[in-house]
Amino acid sequence: VRRLDRVIIRFAGDSGDGMQLTGDRFTSETASFGNDLSTLPNFPAEIRAPAGTLPGVSSFQLHFADHDILTPGDAPNVLVAMNPAALKANIGDLPRGAEIIVNTDEFTKRAMQKVGYDASPLEDGSLDGYHLHPVPLTTLTVEALKEFDLTRKEAERSKNMFALGLLSWMYHRPTEGTEKFLRSKFAKKPDIAAANIAAFRAGWNFGETTEDFAVSYEVAPAAAFPPGVYRNISGNLALSYGLIAASRQADLPLFLGSYPITPASDILHELSRHKNFGVRTFQAEDEIAGIGAALGAAFGGSLAVTTTSGPGVALKSETIGLAVSLELPLLVVDIQRGGPSTGLPTKTEQADLLQAMYGRNGEAPVPVVAPRTPADCFDAALEAARIALAYRTPVFLLSDGYLANGSEPWRIPELEELPDLTVQFAQGPNHTTADGAEVFWPYKRDPHTLARPWAVPGTPGLEHRIGGIEKQDGTGNISYDPANHDFMVRTRQAKVDGITVPDLDVDDPDGTARLLVLGWGSTYGPITAAVRRLRKAGQPVAQAHLR
Repeated sequence: VRRLDRVIIRFAGDSGDGMQLTGDRFTSETASFGNDLSTLPNFPAEIRAPAGTLPGVSSFQLHFADHDILTPGDAPNVLVAMNPAALKANIGDLPRGAEIIVNTDEFTKRAMQKVGYDASPLEDGSLDGYHLHPVPLTTLTVEALKEFDLTRKEAERSKNMFALGLLSWMYHRPTEGTEKFLRSKFAKKPDIAAANIAAFRAGWNFGETTEDFAVSYEVAPAAAFPPGVYRNISGNLALSYGLIAASRQADLPLFLGSYPITPASDILHELSRHKNFGVRTFQAEDEIAGIGAALGAAFGGSLAVTTTSGPGVALKSETIGLAVSLELPLLVVDIQRGGPSTGLPTKTEQADLLQAMYGRNGEAPVPVVAPRTPADCFDAALEAARIALAYRTPVFLLSDGYLANGSEPWRIPELEELPDLTVQFAQGPNHTTADGAEVFWPYKRDPHTLARPWAVPGTPGLEHRIGGIEKQDGTGNISYDPANHDFMVRTRQAKVDGITVPDLDVDDPDGTARLLVLGWGSTYGPITAAVRRLRKAGQPVAQAHLR
């Protein structure tokens, strides 16, 4: 047994080989073991790319350690390649000396020719710089499952569980959680559950008995975690939980108006499971309908959210401007991906910052909140909700695919740690006219926040006009007066400028740094890792990260 302080593993295969499930299960067991971790799922944009081709390769990378880590890593120590395409697509990322576990059953002449191998890379010496472990995963899996009443094709589907069992043995991962997960996932198909568990155990036993794996590795639990209850969490899941927590802390129903788009769809999937918390999800026919319904829900007194990615933001821009004009709270969650147009649907990019800041007609200022890690998406959702509710404004929440699909350990907060987000709806008249009459002015502002009152439709005496045409200050009547328009534009800007945000934390341990590394959003992990490396080399470097 060799002790290591960190390991980077990449599982790679066809989209149908179950690499995301395999990686997710290995990650869950690693989290329960107590390691710090960071993950990077990577999959093709095509719904089902041709089998055995380079565009169809799906992978899952996991970096785990006995200390605090911040990125999924660049160069894997271990590659599990389920076919020639997976090997060819990923070999360039491996450092010399890395371990490669290949499924030799898939290295047929036709499969190798499909990705441009004239000769078998397992035999031509091209992999001599690596520790190569040729394993007939498919054959071993089918052999292990021969007692089950399964077709060969059905048995072959469990080869990812065989690989998971082998890696679990190599790195001393717990097994109970995976077996429990399989029983639950296939509860309605107990034969399939039993077959997958048998394949998983066979992979473990293969590692234990074969002479090809003479060494196993141990990565101790991380000791730096503050006390608490932890779970592994992805960015989209953390964001979903943050939205639910915000609605409970505000004592408002949560409404999501959304149209499915990668990589934001998981938020719709997750929130739809939580009707017990007063969550209502609406899958609209298009992006415009999704945000229109959400803005209507905000007018009706809900904590309103719409989720999308880059192209969807473009379609929603007019309604975001309407929300600015109506001065209603609305969370616009943009899980960024590469563009322009359809761009790179499954690849991450911080591509929408300028669109979020300026991508609307007229002068329509909107605050932007950007989480920095998957777990931070929870707190960012609460912060975005605080701003939207207190200042009656739409708020952009800029996550991205790297955070959305990546995961890390998250300490579940205690209820008393969550902020109080309760709001007061308008209850009656708020203005006295010159003749002494008590009236309701929908655009009379809070002197501290400049927020207008939030009047729920149906409240007697609070009827008022809404719409996209400019309003008169105070009364809310339609106004084309240029002086009033100038005043309203400047007031809306002043409202956003006046939002209270925490002071920016500048990390400069000894106060002597002349160089500041400034970042925002999901660049936090790579930047912080680089700054730590420089400081260890004796370079005084300061860091600040915008939220």
